[in-house]
Amino acid sequence: MNLRRLFAIALRQFYLLRGSAARFLPLFAWVTIDMVLWGFMTKYLNSVTGSRYQFVPALLGAVLFWDLMSRVMQGVTTAFFEDVWSRNFLNVFASPITTQEYIGGLLVSSIGTSLVGLVFMVLVATLAFGLSFAVYGFLAIPFVLVLFLFGLALGIAGSAIVLRLGPAAEWFVWPIPALLSPFAAVYYPLTTLPEWMRWIARLLPPSYVFEGMRAIVAGRAFHATVLFGACALALVYVLLAYWFFASVFRYAVKTGLIARYSAESVS
Repeated sequence: MNLRRLFAIALRQFYLLRGSAARFLPLFAWVTIDMVLWGFMTKYLNSVTGSRYQFVPALLGAVLFWDLMSRVMQGVTTAFFEDVWSRNFLNVFASPITTQEYIGGLLVSSIGTSLVGLVFMVLVATLAFGLSFAVYGFLAIPFVLVLFLFGLALGIAGSAIVLRLGPAAEWFVWPIPALLSPFAAVYYPLTTLPEWMRWIARLLPPSYVFEGMRAIVAGRAFHATVLFGACALALVYVLLAYWFFASVFRYAVKTGLIARYSAESVS
């Protein structure tokens, strides 16, 4: 793998962001709105319950972490879509770049843009609503790592779907976080779900993160080894997503699909 080519992909995204306020502002604008909206919601819940339960670290923290995962996913897919929208995808692979280098560049780009959003979310949640990451202790690090990995996996898989089905298929990708959120138990315990949904939840690494957050806030025991399993599961999803993208790419090259990729849909 040539790191210069990998970082060239990420550098292109940096130049696009630097030259366009319309691309840069969404990195923190929407997450800031989410923090403000849910921040006032948690303050209201604390007032009507007499602060018998800590809604700020339990609910606002969950919103922050879920937004982080969604931004990581969208960081990958948006960087990929930039090549699709500009009809630059074929040009990129006319160069000696490999799929590993291209995906690596998308991941680096996503990590950079996601960190911008994370910083703004933490600042708003901390300064305006008193959210302290000290509540989660050292477990905040594996929480973030699991969500980062799973977000990257979703982004790679989403890009593969669009690569196979064509640019119009991007509308299959945007709703993915919303479709997964009921199973990931972002806002409520897993025990709230029916049994068949719990089986699906156990296959989703974020469910372990949010269960762990609620356990810590409620003062219950939570074993860090659970997060190591969730991290390993998320890493498996990253590898599977890369295999899926590479398989779709090989199919696109073999069938000539990649040469027709400027169409609204391909078959």
